[in-house]
Amino acid sequence: MQTQGEASNPLERIIELSVSREKVEVEVGVRLKRLAPRVKIQGFRPGKVPLKMVIQQYGHQIEHEVLSELLQQQFSEVVNQEKYRVAGVPDFESKNSGVSDATSYEFRATFEIYPDVELGDLSSITVNKPALQIGDAEIQKTLDILRKQRAAYEPAERPAQTGDRVTVDYQGLLDGEAFPGGKASNYSVILGDGHLLADFESAIQGMTVGQEKTFDMTFPADYPGKDIAGKKVSFTVRLNQLEAPRLPEVDSEFAKALGIPEGDIDRMRSEIKANLQRETAQRIRNRLKEQIMQALLDKVSIQVPRVLIRQEADRLVEEMQSTRTARGLHKDPNLQRDMFLEKAERRVRLGLILSELINTHELGVKPEQIKSFIEEHAQGYENPEQVVKWHYASPERLKEIEPLVLEDNAVLWLLDNAKVVDQNVTFDELMGHTYAVNS
Repeated sequence: MQTQGEASNPLERIIELSVSREKVEVEVGVRLKRLAPRVKIQGFRPGKVPLKMVIQQYGHQIEHEVLSELLQQQFSEVVNQEKYRVAGVPDFESKNSGVSDATSYEFRATFEIYPDVELGDLSSITVNKPALQIGDAEIQKTLDILRKQRAAYEPAERPAQTGDRVTVDYQGLLDGEAFPGGKASNYSVILGDGHLLADFESAIQGMTVGQEKTFDMTFPADYPGKDIAGKKVSFTVRLNQLEAPRLPEVDSEFAKALGIPEGDIDRMRSEIKANLQRETAQRIRNRLKEQIMQALLDKVSIQVPRVLIRQEADRLVEEMQSTRTARGLHKDPNLQRDMFLEKAERRVRLGLILSELINTHELGVKPEQIKSFIEEHAQGYENPEQVVKWHYASPERLKEIEPLVLEDNAVLWLLDNAKVVDQNVTFDELMGHTYAVNS
């Protein structure tokens, strides 16, 4: 007998299973007789152990194995008959474990099934494709950044400004009291690098060496430090040292420092352009992918098996703990499954939709796609050929790339079938703060 799950979980199914006790006992007897000649017990010659002792020692274990196999066999038969696609592992609950004279073992199997995914008309999806051509202006902007990264700093006798390296003492008071993290001595930072809150940095701008200033500022409401988030704090800052940047000239020595052995400036600019084009292409792909994935989630409505969400949340916890361990940190005992349920549900939902899209439109991975993916990825390394060889030296590494290529195939298919609108963007908008030049 089978019953539908509760309305609160339309993917849940319940199957009532019954396994004949006689059938179990017959199979247990067969296996015990088959096992007996191989059993070794101290005091008996091999093959001469009494069957009664074999039963005492192994009977319960074999009974459990037989019951599990017959139960699983019956479960599989019903699942195949009903064409259920089972998600996760079913939960088997005994209904008559305390009834010694029962003629059968009665169980209730509770499980979830995969949802039917209706993709609908995906041609109505609209995505904005960033458009940017790399020219002399973008190359020059990158050179300016590279120069600033290699700047030498020299003491300066003038007011502090963006780009200067300053060393300060500061003390913050919240309602007249000190607070954790609100005090530092000889703290060094480059103005304009984004390491300071805007109001704090603005207060330092214009100060001269030896000057002390007291000012009030309000911390952002989303500031990580909850004790001071959204609150007004009084700071006293003293400027101990001010150093102005001295940028290197763009010459052969500078080119050599960037890895051009012969110091050829034209070659340096060509390599910068090639790197920017690769980075630009990758960022455009990432933006398109983000839009498409979100569009799929918005467009396709499905119920997600709770068991898969829990499994993915557990995997995210383990992934986070492994990352901490790799960085030399201890595992965080406060990381719990519940913290990752929302992210896990999004991943599972998207995975089910993509799987349906890939199967429906036969977007499987081809060997040449794997090869192309690896070669493109390798271009970001100093020795691309070694990176390619490293991937092909292990079937497991190649296997790890397949899901990434499958996602790319789905994205490309959707781009071919969705409405794509070119959208001009600036260099700074596409590259973000990493490439932004301080004015």
